[in-house]
Amino acid sequence: MLHARTHLVVLIAAIAPVALHGCAWTNGSATSSKANAPAQTAHVEDAGLDDSRDLRLFGRGGALQDISFEGKAAINIQQHTTGSEGADFDPSVDAAGKQLVFASTRHSRMSHLYVKPTDGATLTQLTDGDFNDAQPVFSPDGTRIAFTSDRSGQWDVWMMDSSGRNPTQLTNSPMPELHPSWSPDGEQLVYCRINPKDSAGELWIIDLENPGAKRIIGEGLFPAWSPKGDRIAYQKARRRGSRWFSIWTMTLVDGEPTPPTEVVSNTQFACIAPSWSMDGSQIAFALVSPSAGSDGAPEPRITGAGRADIAMIDVDGRGLIRLTNGRGENYSPMWSADDRIYFTAKLDQSETIWSIKPFRPVAAPAQPAAAPVAAPRHAAEAKQEEAETQP
Repeated sequence: MLHARTHLVVLIAAIAPVALHGCAWTNGSATSSKANAPAQTAHVEDAGLDDSRDLRLFGRGGALQDISFEGKAAINIQQHTTGSEGADFDPSVDAAGKQLVFASTRHSRMSHLYVKPTDGATLTQLTDGDFNDAQPVFSPDGTRIAFTSDRSGQWDVWMMDSSGRNPTQLTNSPMPELHPSWSPDGEQLVYCRINPKDSAGELWIIDLENPGAKRIIGEGLFPAWSPKGDRIAYQKARRRGSRWFSIWTMTLVDGEPTPPTEVVSNTQFACIAPSWSMDGSQIAFALVSPSAGSDGAPEPRITGAGRADIAMIDVDGRGLIRLTNGRGENYSPMWSADDRIYFTAKLDQSETIWSIKPFRPVAAPAQPAAAPVAAPRHAAEAKQEEAETQP
């Protein structure tokens, strides 16, 4: 997500009240495209769609300042891929927590998909060719991988076996369609469609038994379907003020969306790329601050000198916690079954995949209830009771 290469470049932005352009989103080097999206009045620069098939939407934001909030240590940090000439990004882990699939440019200027054991070093390349593949995600049963690709000449949602065989194109709109996420039963996918004429983005659902049956469920970008039930988290920009992205949820009742709920927002940061905990009680996301543009003005993007950290929050909007706080950029969180959060970390020229485990205090064991203590008796009463019990 952080490279201006021949990939899906995502600039994260929200426009100021008086916009120069629209909010920006892209997916750097086809990297973590899930982490960003356009806000209001965005428009496409033709130059960004030429030969390289990049997708770029540009924008500006108002002056921003840092904020502070509760921060708690994460434990047992692990590095899962090593630095290379390219970049590793868009991690996803299967339901068993054993296999990691991700996109990478380590062997080509184009991004392709790879899989490896979460605790091993061997690497298997699943896709190859003169095109980009990104945003892979395992199906709940681990047998399939949904992903986004420009192999048909535009960004569409695809699906293949977890072995890399039998790629199948699921969408075919003239507009970019990105970031698939599986329903808990593995029968549907939710994804987003980007209409350059309407920068808000659209959320769509596709029925895999009948791919021709697609329906729009609302406005937003980069959706994530909860592993527990018909609840979907996504990012959406406000239509006033800083217009930074915030995290929202909606619930489907009989397939129809209920009114959305805003879970977390901030006037100084963009909240993007939601990912659910396995029990559906918390949401991890990337918290993005701006970097300076070429003219010195704050430019809300993940590239450059800005900061991007991984944070999490309870689904009811309480307990905001920052899990990372370094000089690098961390983004594209993906919660796994073993309660680890996988993410992409960019430091200097290296872009690799790491994971952390949120610190959860261990509750003190319950103490056994003390035996009731008999009330003291008067000496005379005790003597009388003793006499009555004699034969």
